[in-house]
Amino acid sequence: MIPKATTLIEMLEANREFPRSITYVDGENDSRDVSFAELYERALGILYHLQKMGARRGDKLILFLSNNEHFIDVFWAAVLGGIVPVPVALGISDEHRHKVLRIARRLGKPYLYTEKRSLQRLAACAAQAGEQALFDGLRGRTFLVDDLEDISRAGSIQKVRAGDTAFIQFSSGSTSEPKGVVLTHGNILANARGATEVAGFSENDISLSWMPLTHDMGLIGFHLVMIANRVHTHLMPTELFVRRPLLWLTLAARVRASILCSPNFGYRHFLKVLGERTLEGLDLSRVRLIFNGAEPISVELCNEFLGRLAPHGLNSDAMYPVYGLAEASLAVSFPRVGAPLRTLALNRHRMSAGLEVEPVEASDKDAVVLVSEGTAIPHCHLRIADEGDQELPAGRIGHIHISGDNVTRGYFEDPAANALAFSADGWLRTGDLGLIHDAQLYVSGRAKEIIFVNGQNYYPHDLESIAQRVAGLELGKVVASGVRARGADTEQLVLFILHRGEVAEFIPVATQAARLVNEQTGLEVAAVVPVQRIPKTTSGKVQRHILEEAYVAGEFDAPLAQLSALQAARPGPRAGTRSAIEEKLKTICDTALAGKSLDVNDNLFEIGASSLKLIEIHERIDREFPGKIDLTELFDFPTIAELAGHLEGKLAAT
Repeated sequence: MIPKATTLIEMLEANREFPRSITYVDGENDSRDVSFAELYERALGILYHLQKMGARRGDKLILFLSNNEHFIDVFWAAVLGGIVPVPVALGISDEHRHKVLRIARRLGKPYLYTEKRSLQRLAACAAQAGEQALFDGLRGRTFLVDDLEDISRAGSIQKVRAGDTAFIQFSSGSTSEPKGVVLTHGNILANARGATEVAGFSENDISLSWMPLTHDMGLIGFHLVMIANRVHTHLMPTELFVRRPLLWLTLAARVRASILCSPNFGYRHFLKVLGERTLEGLDLSRVRLIFNGAEPISVELCNEFLGRLAPHGLNSDAMYPVYGLAEASLAVSFPRVGAPLRTLALNRHRMSAGLEVEPVEASDKDAVVLVSEGTAIPHCHLRIADEGDQELPAGRIGHIHISGDNVTRGYFEDPAANALAFSADGWLRTGDLGLIHDAQLYVSGRAKEIIFVNGQNYYPHDLESIAQRVAGLELGKVVASGVRARGADTEQLVLFILHRGEVAEFIPVATQAARLVNEQTGLEVAAVVPVQRIPKTTSGKVQRHILEEAYVAGEFDAPLAQLSALQAARPGPRAGTRSAIEEKLKTICDTALAGKSLDVNDNLFEIGASSLKLIEIHERIDREFPGKIDLTELFDFPTIAELAGHLEGKLAAT
């Protein structure tokens, strides 16, 4: 039961003496417990230094950190002092560091809490981008966690109200001006109470999460909501999950976790590494909920994951598909606990906004299968609306709107974004499309990503799931987009497929992908484009608009012309040329880590390679040398030179 608190400060003070801890996991046999009481004292000690530096109630503090424990400590230090934390993902490229500078400019004169190494990289980025003056001002308001030694003196706790800003979460997009979602203490506690009432969190639960704390699922769902309910929380670094995904459920069984979470990416990554092996002695019978959200939910992936883990005691009803977003302080709708996975199959040709949907059998060739994400949690309301913000009846696809005590009042000092985000009657437009069927919410896709072809709406993830059936293609390697060329009146369906290799080798992939989509949907694919990378945000969401803009700008004209010429000439099989392995690996890494200056002896982890980038690098290597390198071997051989030597040895042995 969440205490009767009106602010996060009151909530932490009410729970600080309760005998529960946060366990920071750094490896299979490497973890550290921090009690709620110790967290409170440490936060006060850090607050002393922030206030000594000049930070006051209402000031903004950018958190730019790689370590979970450092992040949680300073987050609460800021909250206790009425200072507004602004979490920003560390990322890997200069573009991510540019984002920090853009956020700093937008915030005015924020403070910065980071590590020495990250500050040095930020300095280099600022100098290169001509932002020296902005950086110099920020540097003067920076506290380095490396300098934190004495936390024996306590800072001064400030009085805050429910309507005061608790923290600001900026959008993860890195190519445009980020929007800052302002969340109040009241927003977050309303979300926590509503989520708790449905999911039944209690002090008897044990949670384990590998989600980044800069993501709302990680920070709100698996820290703030957990600590509000006095749950023993385990936090696993995202990069540790990426390196050793099987450790996730090994630890879950060991600590007898009852609450887990993962988006699609995590389940796919786990299953890929698991392969055909079995996990001896794994008991997952204690797990009651695995939250599944943050991206479109795959029914097939859910069923595959549950099926593979069923022999280990994982309940078939443990998968918990939910809908939420940062603007709702995370949670919007939850299903009933213990309810089986509910799905709805619809005719993909009748999914335009405003139309009454046509249910079909899941086996129908025109079926799109959606997953129920439950009903609105207490303190939150949702409706399905048309283009004029008028509520639609059940059974019709429209725009998902939300309102309630957990919903943000707007974006930080952004009147234009707020005007677009809120309807005249005060509902927040989420940007998502969906429908209500049998009182359940089904989310069909993002309004901005809808592909409009032949007078009908189509959803990218549906078309991508079809194209991914091509041998060798997997989740995240295919992007479907509706692209309108300059001067054209209509959109064309374009598939962008991750490909590293000779253009000629791409022909069978392109042919099969276009054929599958055409066979399954009746849609003509205008072009299948080989791309060197799939642009994503720091939270792993595909940035379709970047590919679309590049296509319209003609950036892919050369490889497409080469493809066309090769197809017209109908070339037979040709012998591939092979360059030095080290050079091939460097090309792969340079492509994935665009914007970095990478030497063959540089350690990938020392330059800050993110988990998603490592997976991208591994996928490219696996494309060139199928089955020769495991993802975990990138950690054993972290430089290009070392990995090349290891790979050469493997190839020589075979």
